[in-house]
Amino acid sequence: MTTTGVRETMPSKATTAEPVARRISARVRILLWLLLVMAVALAAVAGTTRSIMLRDVDQRVALLLSQEANEFKNFVEVGRDPATNRPFTDTRELLKVFLERQYADPDEELLGLIAREHDPDPAKLAQEREVRTDLSLFDDSGARRQIFEHPSSSGTLERPSGEVRWAKVEVALRGEDPRAAFVVAFHPQHDQARADQVFRVLLAISGVALLMTTGIGWVVAGRILKPVRLVRTAAAQITEQDLTRRIPVQGKDDVAALAETFNGMLDRLERAFAAQRQFVDDAGHELRTPITIVRGHLEVMGEDPAEREETMRIVTDELDRMSRIVEDLLLLAKAERPDFVTPEPVQLAELTADVYVKARTLGPRDWKLAEVADCEAGLDPQRVTQAMVQLAQNAVQHTGPGQTIRIGSRTKGPRVEFYVADSGPGVHPDDTELIFERFRRGTTRTRGSGAGLGLSIVKAIAEGHRGSVLLRRTEGGGATFVLALPLNDPYGKGSAR
Repeated sequence: MTTTGVRETMPSKATTAEPVARRISARVRILLWLLLVMAVALAAVAGTTRSIMLRDVDQRVALLLSQEANEFKNFVEVGRDPATNRPFTDTRELLKVFLERQYADPDEELLGLIAREHDPDPAKLAQEREVRTDLSLFDDSGARRQIFEHPSSSGTLERPSGEVRWAKVEVALRGEDPRAAFVVAFHPQHDQARADQVFRVLLAISGVALLMTTGIGWVVAGRILKPVRLVRTAAAQITEQDLTRRIPVQGKDDVAALAETFNGMLDRLERAFAAQRQFVDDAGHELRTPITIVRGHLEVMGEDPAEREETMRIVTDELDRMSRIVEDLLLLAKAERPDFVTPEPVQLAELTADVYVKARTLGPRDWKLAEVADCEAGLDPQRVTQAMVQLAQNAVQHTGPGQTIRIGSRTKGPRVEFYVADSGPGVHPDDTELIFERFRRGTTRTRGSGAGLGLSIVKAIAEGHRGSVLLRRTEGGGATFVLALPLNDPYGKGSAR
């Protein structure tokens, strides 16, 4: 409760900074995860190695016990007493001869146990063999008695000095009850200790490997995350006034792709802010003139009805012009949005004929439908119509009554070309790029009443289709504006045949 009270009374700045102070960097997290995975893997390798070695010990001991027991059984069946050259009739002699002919492996004991009357401890015969254990089975009467009296033919005896693996073959000569047994015992402590030693060595090597991994991982993680830190630094330094910073791209991995993506995002942001500033500048520049005209005429307007009527006409014309400018600017601003163009399958012949019919109403000219493309393409029919009508309106402004204006469409390779060709004065070569900029007009074309946004709108529509708008000379004089668009839908929503 006391801690909560103190935390509530602390300033908001300190409260906000508290989680930041406890934040673990990506570099440290990567290193911790790497060390955790490596520690688990190395421990698993060491543990698996120990388990395999212990399993090999168990298999070797089981095979050794089985082999010794089978050898004794075979000797009982076919062995002969050296003194008489006949089958054995004395159990003690049988065990003695067999033990004399055997050679025990290290940590292995071969014993012959014979029950004695009125004595719980059986008599013992054994091959002389030093075993690496604190207490051999030969010297452990209690263990010998347990094995001799045990009903099973094999087993494991747990002792304070270590376990004993054993196998037993009971001996019954002349049909009597078995009162003797051959016992083979193995002390696996030494082999088990070797497995434990290997396990400890592997753990020590793993510890050294983890230390080396810590240093190498720290350096490598720092080099890999360097572009990420650059991204974070650049993002912290970017402001609305400065979007020019970019991150150097090095390599071809995912981090380099992240830097490229971030640079692409900055490019889009810079274009978006530039478009916003240009919209504000253009709107302020173009709207200032009609606002000044409206205010001036309203200020000097007198009481004369004719003068008032003329003033109202001028004011209305300027307000209409302001409305058109605003609509055109909003359209250009919308051109930056991904949904500005919505392609769909369109029959080009039908679209060209519709454009021709609508353009004929723009003015008394000699309108001609020159040619049509007879195929289907993925386009936005409304935007294409808007661009073509704008080009037709531009041709009307720069031609006189009766002059020829040709409208048509044709396919050219992977593109379709919509064009409007007029017979006006044409465009000066120096104005070829200039006329497509906002609020700019060519020097040789007749100055119309527009704001100079029409061709900018056409260019925006063409680029929205991943196409372009071109200016060519008309044979015999004049200008031909071409809207060159890809036949295949660049957004995957239409198709061409």
